[in-house]
Amino acid sequence: MPAAPLDRSSPLPLWAQLEADLRRRLDGGEFDSGQFPTDLELTTAYEVSRHTVREAIRHLNSTGLLRRERGRGTVINKTEFEQSLGTLYSLFDSIESSGAVQRSEVLELRETTDAVAASQLGLKPEAPLTLLARLRLADDEPLAVDRAWLPMTDIGFDKIDWSRTALYDELHTAGHLAPNQGWERLTPILPSIDDRKLLGLKSRDAAFHLERLGMHDETPVEWRTTVLRGDRYRFVSDWSKGVRSALRPTAGTK
Repeated sequence: MPAAPLDRSSPLPLWAQLEADLRRRLDGGEFDSGQFPTDLELTTAYEVSRHTVREAIRHLNSTGLLRRERGRGTVINKTEFEQSLGTLYSLFDSIESSGAVQRSEVLELRETTDAVAASQLGLKPEAPLTLLARLRLADDEPLAVDRAWLPMTDIGFDKIDWSRTALYDELHTAGHLAPNQGWERLTPILPSIDDRKLLGLKSRDAAFHLERLGMHDETPVEWRTTVLRGDRYRFVSDWSKGVRSALRPTAGTK
């Protein structure tokens, strides 16, 4: 899959044409078995300036397809995960299905009260809940800080090895209701200092903040918040002909 010639008569900037062709070659798996070309190799192959190459690489870095590493140059970011929106999914299954190994470290597992979680679950603010907080890793690299509140206590979670299992699977096994529908809200954020340290992020690195209300039929059974590394996780949405969606009003919208 050789480099495609760039069209110097096109109104599209050379760096954008170069970026598009490198995406084509990346999608085709051309570089999967070896090192990504150096800036010098790209300037020679495409007959462009080093500035053009660097601009194209900068855009590919910003989307998470590539990353710069000291001493290694530009490398392919193989630890990126893509999740479809509008479906019920398990982070555990999403990671495992990509070929990576999912592992979790329990940060907190206790009975607690939380007014926000209780409100989402349709309970009184002082209602007892079970909090399960985990650091989620993919191939031993931090991916997400996951916190789930459940409207139940004394459910034997302390006897479970959470290193390689999914919450919904454990709920099914124990005979509890697991979500089969619900909603999610996704917001870009700058994580808290504690979450930043857990995820290995710098002070200005952005992340996704995911809120999920999981319901079994019409009964709320889980309130979850997840902070996901923005450079390792992407969300996509498929849409069909003739189907339209509208803005969903937030709380307090009049």
